[in-house]
Amino acid sequence: MIQLDEKIYFYLLFIIPVMTLLFLLLQVWKKSTQKRFAEAGLLKRLTPNRSSFKATLKLFVLILGLSCLVVGLVNPKIGTKMETVKRQGVDIVFAVDVSKSMLAEDIAPNRLEKAKRLVSEVINQLASDRIGIIAYAGQAYPQLPITTDYGAAKMFLQSMNTDMLSSQGTAIDAAIELAATYFDDEEQTNRVLFIVSDGEDHSGGRATEAVEIAVEEGVRVFTIGVGKAKGGPIPIKRKGVVERLKKDSKGEVVITKLNEEILVDIADEGNGIYINGENTDEAVEAIKEELDQMDKKEFEAKQFAEFKDQFQWFLGAGLFFLFLDVFILDRKTRWLRKLNLFNEDEV
Repeated sequence: MIQLDEKIYFYLLFIIPVMTLLFLLLQVWKKSTQKRFAEAGLLKRLTPNRSSFKATLKLFVLILGLSCLVVGLVNPKIGTKMETVKRQGVDIVFAVDVSKSMLAEDIAPNRLEKAKRLVSEVINQLASDRIGIIAYAGQAYPQLPITTDYGAAKMFLQSMNTDMLSSQGTAIDAAIELAATYFDDEEQTNRVLFIVSDGEDHSGGRATEAVEIAVEEGVRVFTIGVGKAKGGPIPIKRKGVVERLKKDSKGEVVITKLNEEILVDIADEGNGIYINGENTDEAVEAIKEELDQMDKKEFEAKQFAEFKDQFQWFLGAGLFFLFLDVFILDRKTRWLRKLNLFNEDEV
């Protein structure tokens, strides 16, 4: 396993295209100046030792040296020792609503971004629990299987948007049914599902049936409401600019409202509680308290315990290439003239 300490130094690699562009501009300027000075044949006789490719070679060696130095500054580390550690935790699945109604901006910046922030903050509070993520709208889609990799969970979470599922609508029952299949540890007694939604449900009451089945599988269902009861319109944006507001078949602007009643019913049926997500800190604290009260199951996980720095190899290589670049001259050397690479001696 490779670990990078200072990824910010990768931005220094932007120097390379700038150097390449400046080099190309310099070559164009040189050629135009040489043409004004003398014809190509005469110029070759006047400067017989001038190499036509060594300048490119010098640039390549310089870029190679700088690239190695940058990687050295990033300080890559390689895991050298694996160890098995024992952890205690519960299995948690987050089902996040990504239907178009989540674009409503009755809660800043909009419902979906608020939901993603809530889940991200909850993940920050976890220590050794396993987590999974589901996206759902008119259908449910597995976004991330059960894992202890919180970094990957946040990455997948941030990539979620309302365009990721072609089937629109809000089928909470599909999310619950999929979540029930997520838990891969039969011995885990604490299985938790958090439904993060504005409460809109087009499943026709099937959500309650799905909750009953999930409870039989040992899953506790909690709900987190995102939005406000007074609701708001659904903006349709293009490149961040609002083009229009979503309208119904009668041409009237759709006002989507937080339906807490459905979310409360689902939580009650699922042996969980409903949490209003308007205040992020309070919602996260309520979730943390619920999780802390649950019994933790002990499980084993393998992880790298020791990492060794590898920066010295890249710094050494970088200094070598920079040192080599100093001794590469623009003119031909004796051995190079004998090789006559690229037929440079031909007139």
